[in-house]
Amino acid sequence: MDSQDFFEQLNKKQADNIKKLTKRLKFVFLIILPILILGIIGFQILTNYIWMETLDFQNVYTTIMASKVALGVIGFVLFLVIGIFTLSWIRKSYLSYLNHNAIPNAIMSKKISRNIILVVSIIFGVLGTMLVQGLGWEPALKVLNYEPFGTTDPHFNLDISFYLYILPFLEFVLGVLFSLGIIVLLAEIGAYSVFEMYRKSRRAQLHLGFTLGFIGLILAAQHLLEPYGTLLTNSVNAFQDSVVYGLSYTDDVVNIPKAYILAATAILATVWMIISLVRGRIKGVLIPIATYIAIVILGQLASVAVQQFVVSPNEFNQEKPYLEQNLEYTRAAYGLDNINEIQHPGEDSLDEELIERNELTINNVRLNDSRPLKDVYNQKQTIRNYYKFNDIDIDRYMIDGEYSQVFIGARELDTSNLPDQARTWVNDKLRYTHGYGVTMSHVNEVDSQGQPRYLLQDLPTQGALEVSRPQLYFGEEQAGNVIVNTKVDEFDYPQGESNASTRYEANTGVPLQGLNKLLFSIKEGSFRMFVSDQLTEESQLLETRNIKDRVNRIAPFFDYDTDPYLVVRDDGTMVWIMDAYLTAENYPYAEPYQKDRNYIRNSVKVSIDAYTGEVNFYVADENDPLLQTYQNMFPDLFTTEVPEDIRAHFRYPENLFQVQADKWGTYHMSDLEVFYNREDTWQFPTEKYYNQDIVMEPYYITITLPDEDMEEFILSIPFTPKNRQNMIAWMGVRNDGDNYGELFVYRFPKQKNIYGPQQIENRINQDSYISQQLNLWSQGGSEVIRGNLLTYPIEDTVLYVEPIYIESSNETSLPEVKQVIVAYEDYIVMKPTFKEALDEIVAMVEEGAPGNAPELEPDPDTDTDPENTEEEGTETEDQPILDAEQTLRDVSQLFDQYQDALSNGQWERAGEIMKEIEDRLNETP
Repeated sequence: MDSQDFFEQLNKKQADNIKKLTKRLKFVFLIILPILILGIIGFQILTNYIWMETLDFQNVYTTIMASKVALGVIGFVLFLVIGIFTLSWIRKSYLSYLNHNAIPNAIMSKKISRNIILVVSIIFGVLGTMLVQGLGWEPALKVLNYEPFGTTDPHFNLDISFYLYILPFLEFVLGVLFSLGIIVLLAEIGAYSVFEMYRKSRRAQLHLGFTLGFIGLILAAQHLLEPYGTLLTNSVNAFQDSVVYGLSYTDDVVNIPKAYILAATAILATVWMIISLVRGRIKGVLIPIATYIAIVILGQLASVAVQQFVVSPNEFNQEKPYLEQNLEYTRAAYGLDNINEIQHPGEDSLDEELIERNELTINNVRLNDSRPLKDVYNQKQTIRNYYKFNDIDIDRYMIDGEYSQVFIGARELDTSNLPDQARTWVNDKLRYTHGYGVTMSHVNEVDSQGQPRYLLQDLPTQGALEVSRPQLYFGEEQAGNVIVNTKVDEFDYPQGESNASTRYEANTGVPLQGLNKLLFSIKEGSFRMFVSDQLTEESQLLETRNIKDRVNRIAPFFDYDTDPYLVVRDDGTMVWIMDAYLTAENYPYAEPYQKDRNYIRNSVKVSIDAYTGEVNFYVADENDPLLQTYQNMFPDLFTTEVPEDIRAHFRYPENLFQVQADKWGTYHMSDLEVFYNREDTWQFPTEKYYNQDIVMEPYYITITLPDEDMEEFILSIPFTPKNRQNMIAWMGVRNDGDNYGELFVYRFPKQKNIYGPQQIENRINQDSYISQQLNLWSQGGSEVIRGNLLTYPIEDTVLYVEPIYIESSNETSLPEVKQVIVAYEDYIVMKPTFKEALDEIVAMVEEGAPGNAPELEPDPDTDTDPENTEEEGTETEDQPILDAEQTLRDVSQLFDQYQDALSNGQWERAGEIMKEIEDRLNETP
């Protein structure tokens, strides 16, 4: 047998084997795999659509899906065509250059090679689909539906919308094409490395030339977009950052011209490489590549040189015009351009008349703290171990005609705490379906035991407000899906020795009829659900009951606040309110607050009915251009008419306020030189919580603002100068009525020391009486919890209030408000109630007595003559203490009794023993 016969037989065997393998691959890849993939995708799409339809948001879902499908098709076709074109060219190059006897039959056979190319290209197309539709659907919809901002940048004179919508989309498209070009180039290099085809095959060289040309053009287009990117960063080169965020001197002089030069170089280099490859000059390809790299390096060096030797020696003067733009546009991006700044004198004007004029503010001073209050609610108001309070929120209500600030918490169901024998499918899915009721308490009132005074409490819910529908099917608990309207009565709430039951009366769940029952049984992975005789024609599946997951499933393109809060409406129903943030990158000249995000608004408020699960996306700021863009994208998503009883409970979100306040700490400076040097930077103060110093967070208080007749719900935060502790400013935002969202700042005089929160905390620690009491309680086996230190600007003066919680070491003990510290100017007092502390402060102020240390009443028998005092001191200097051992034993016994009383929560008894200890010590000669 000669070599030719051998190769013919070998090729025949290869052809037969490959034919069998190809048939199997075709069957798997063209029939089985597509059916499997499309089946899974179709199942998910169908079940999601049914769920969205029950909430009337199916159009939102179809809009997203249609855009994903359109982009997916584009990505698939693009990658498929490029794959077929590339592999077909490579095959033809092989056939034209190599000896046919050396080429495998899989390539020689037109039919087999066509099938292989098709399968590989389909896989490549699927990758393209995943890449394009996964990353590009939202930018694409924004480009098609965007609304202009009406504000242009000062350098290119382009509307802000260009940077937020058009530029990111162009960068995305060019990025996909560039990646595609690189992948194809790598495939070509691998394919044409065989027998050095890239050196000898004209067809291979042309192929490489066209691909390099494509990459060069894309690279040139990317360079043409780079000048716009200089407005979006503070980086001037690979090694240096500018003091300016946005366009800087180095960008203007070097980086923008450099980008145009690089774009032209990329085009010229592309032409040069194509010509070199067409002429067969492989080494000639290296010259334009080297030239391009050299210009990139020279550009970086030029940027470094200008920044180092031109800008740095005279940085402020060089960057001054750009600093002004950075300041202006950052304020606009964070909504800080219309802050009302008010000079606050910080006077010592506290007296009885001021207290009377501000009675509404004084009556709403917050004495409870939500952090320890959560433990109180969970111990006193859960009633049963399967209930749970996940969070305690703060809000305001009209209670008996009075504006009242309150704490409120939802009593949710946690079935994980049920006994193991009760964790059956029927109980988990059909019977224990919802939480029940709400607990509400005053922020400013506690009972004789230091516990909150309740406005709503117990089961069933009783109190100052009517709760007509107390069942909580939807909440913050990570609750599983349940089925309602079955043959099993739902557990409602415990009622003596029996349990009350209820039936679900809404139609907002997924109906479990016909095909739905099969689909959702498969989705739940529950055969029991499909065959159970407990289900009826009226049964519904309540799916995605965690409210955070629920709204994110409906509108995943928003960011949501992590602290939703419950509201009792006027009709007694309950809804959750969540804040949705509309954020964006690429706002020119604006410094980012998180990664590249530098634009944020709270233009949407979301309400979720706690009973039905119905969701409404309310428009809170119709003037936001980003919201207007989303309205164009999803016209059926938003509700413009907000019910008054929901609007009345809108809260300005803490997260947004914290971002704004943090930026205002730097961007409040209007003088450019002061701003450049950061001479007047403000920061958030620290406060004492438990025994640790923590950074203060924004807090809600109720105060009456100047020139206003009514108290208002205010979110606020104090400021201190950087690395100092005195208070320099106090920032607030209004929450009520037409004034919602108005930011204002009280600025205190720089030439006068206004105590900051940490200074007040330090004075508490240094006050001999207060620190002694706190230490004694701590040593007595109890834990001292220092609540929020609240700062109240009242008219032209400032008052500070801090509640003191005491929690004994017993497992069943509760944090109790036992003392309240009030500080004002140089006065500081700790008393059992806020009224007592405030009254003493006012009395001390009017008497002119120093308040930073307790005054001991002088003994009436003591001779106060200085000379006699001195002589007595001399005579008694070495005089021993009489009965010292007996006194020590008595005090030791009393202190043991004091510790026992604290451990048992007998606060009044502990106070009596402490008084006895003080009297015993005072009796010591």
